[in-house]
Amino acid sequence: MSHGIALFRRPLDFLNSLPRRGDIVRIRLGPVPAWIVCHPELVHRMLVDTRTFDKGGSQYDRLRTLMGDGLVTSRQETHRRQRRLLQPRFHATRVAAYTELMGAEAAALCDTWRPGQRVDVSAATMALTTRVTSRVLLSDTLDEAAAAELRECLSTVVRGLFVRTVVPLDAPFRVPLPANRRYRDALERLHGLIDAAVARRRAQAPRDDLLGTLLAAERGQDGPAITGQEVHDHLITLLLTGVETTALLLASLFSLLARHPEAERRVHEEVDTVLGGRAPTAAELPLLVRTGNVVTETLRHSPPGWLFTRVTTEETELGGCRIPRGATVLYSPYLLHHDPASFPEPERFLPDRWLPGRTAAVPHGAMLPFAAGNRKCVGDALAVAEATVAVATIAGRLRLRHPPGPVAPLRPAVTLGPRSLVMTCEPRPVRAGPSRPGAPQPGAGRTCPAAPGPAPLRPASAEPPPLAPASAGPTSPEPAPPGPSGTPPRSVRQQDHSDPKGR
Repeated sequence: MSHGIALFRRPLDFLNSLPRRGDIVRIRLGPVPAWIVCHPELVHRMLVDTRTFDKGGSQYDRLRTLMGDGLVTSRQETHRRQRRLLQPRFHATRVAAYTELMGAEAAALCDTWRPGQRVDVSAATMALTTRVTSRVLLSDTLDEAAAAELRECLSTVVRGLFVRTVVPLDAPFRVPLPANRRYRDALERLHGLIDAAVARRRAQAPRDDLLGTLLAAERGQDGPAITGQEVHDHLITLLLTGVETTALLLASLFSLLARHPEAERRVHEEVDTVLGGRAPTAAELPLLVRTGNVVTETLRHSPPGWLFTRVTTEETELGGCRIPRGATVLYSPYLLHHDPASFPEPERFLPDRWLPGRTAAVPHGAMLPFAAGNRKCVGDALAVAEATVAVATIAGRLRLRHPPGPVAPLRPAVTLGPRSLVMTCEPRPVRAGPSRPGAPQPGAGRTCPAAPGPAPLRPASAEPPPLAPASAGPTSPEPAPPGPSGTPPRSVRQQDHSDPKGR
């Protein structure tokens, strides 16, 4: 029982106390036993054997109440059909086509900041990924007010979700406490926003986006028709997983860069040389090696998806341990990524781990920010490309600095990352780089814009407060920089070891 309590109260400390290699650890989650798999080879074996280790457990049972029966929460027999429908929308060529959109949104975010301004980086990255994801999935179906409401709802929902995935009882969440009321209200509004967006699109001409694909499938084009509820569930799933995890990745990345000036300097030199103040094109992303390495190392050091569960469909053996049918089995990318046997000095932020020629030393299955096998995250290449474009665009124009005082430690919820990160915007002179046909010529000395923007969080004369602690808030999410064809950056080495038999 004490293991389960420790996992709930001090999850990262608890994971760091587990053996890094060898045995599966048996714990208790509430009244039931569970197993945590600690070795990368055993985790890989579990992830590719989806017939024996299916999606399930209290985490996915509770997520199902939020997402419905979408791609993340569905059982294996349903998942394959869903994957065939959605995978083409995340093909490499599609990802490449979104690069300009991602750069435009990141540049627009920079235009709202001015030198000396204290910015809520957590809120800003959430706003950025909400705009990008909603445009990828829904084109311009959501107006600015709806997008802002969507961000607010998502923030409230994910804060309340972690405790609901850990506590095995429903009764505490039926009590009309303010936090429970806020959660239910946000969840209801979130579903209402999606239903309204779908209703508007049904009355319009078809469009070439993911919602268009779902509505065509609802009409039975090119195969058996899906239901309106499936359309809704897929959108909720992709919005929740696509928005929050990438936002947390970016917030963690900027926090880490500010604390590692040498890594930051190398990124600045690279984006100046390659881009000269411009947002990157898809063809330029492979040139951003250092930038891609920073994204990859952040995924290793602070993976947004840090803990997941599976449920056994039959009695099985794993690592010499007999596991009964219906048992909950956990694995943690955070645990694997912080194993010193796989990653020397695992607590250090070392982007050079991912330089060409060094990744061969990473053991099989040790880097799993997006899972593996046929349940691997469908949007992994999109997330990596979005993060790389955002970092290159923002770092090409300014730097973000921590205020004086300690940096608040990460507090895991369903996802891992800073949720109350406040930093100061500083201008940064940029050396002009190469131009591309039809693009504005970058000017030497371009800096963070001084045009009026939103008011600073505090007057410039006021003493900046220490960073607020990261609020506890609660999904899911392998990477080589996205290439001209839209493939993910080479530096991101999550290893995809799909079972060729499709298990």
